[in-house]
Amino acid sequence: MKFFYVYVLQSINKPSWIYVGYTENLKERVIEHNSGDSKSTTHFKPFALIHYEAYRIIKDAKRRELYLKTTKGKTTLRTMLKDYFLNADLGENY
Repeated sequence: MKFFYVYVLQSINKPSWIYVGYTENLKERVIEHNSGDSKSTTHFKPFALIHYEAYRIIKDAKRRELYLKTTKGKTTLRTMLKDYFLNADLGENY
């Protein structure tokens, strides 16, 4: 059974910086981000995976990724992970 993943990474060195992405292989993709193989995130590594969602249909996963990258989507993400961000004491940067 194949899944498509939308994931959220948090920079360990700069906790106020998060990244939303999409992949077909979640474990491999997180390793790529942490090894610096992704140009868009290399300056913020290392990362912790803080959230992911699995979808059976690729279009659903891509739609969700695009939504979470919008202002409204970021607000949704802050609401969904409210307790995580409060417990991590990261302030209002999300």
